[in-house]
Amino acid sequence: MQRLILTAVALATSAAFAPLPAAAQDVAGEKVNQLIIYGNDACPPSTDEQITVCARKDEGERFRIPAPLRDNPNASVNQGWTDRVKAYETVGAAGVASCSPVGASGASGCMAKLINAAYAEKKQSSDVQFGKLIDEARQKRLQSVDKDAAEEQARVEVLEKEYDAKLARERAGTAAPAVPTPPQ
Repeated sequence: MQRLILTAVALATSAAFAPLPAAAQDVAGEKVNQLIIYGNDACPPSTDEQITVCARKDEGERFRIPAPLRDNPNASVNQGWTDRVKAYETVGAAGVASCSPVGASGASGCMAKLINAAYAEKKQSSDVQFGKLIDEARQKRLQSVDKDAAEEQARVEVLEKEYDAKLARERAGTAAPAVPTPPQ
């Protein structure tokens, strides 16, 4: 029931933010391919146009229903003793910020309660977090970009020096054919 309410809230809030672009698409227009691979399957390599991020799961999970959908999180078997005690603490709570249909402004605390529960559930989730994997892939790509840019800059500087030397020789009247050789 709690997941159903959270899903409804998430759908309602996502409709308000529908025109906004996804965060992964904001960064330099790069495309991100998110895959879940199982066992020893190979992860496809990233290309210049696309970052491929793979999350590896056990081979036994390949044809199973995803873990968040398997169990009923509201079943009493899945609730810890502390959660049961906390439920007793709220018995009889009514009034402002109580999330109760009884009393003035009782419903004002419901949204805060749902948001706090959603963040707590997200923090405890063992599901794949693609945001972290995408950030790691971006950092790895940026490291190689910096190295490639430094090498390219060195080649350009050598060519510029050779071109300046050629111009100086031509102006002095001692033009000799020089073939630029960029460093390897």
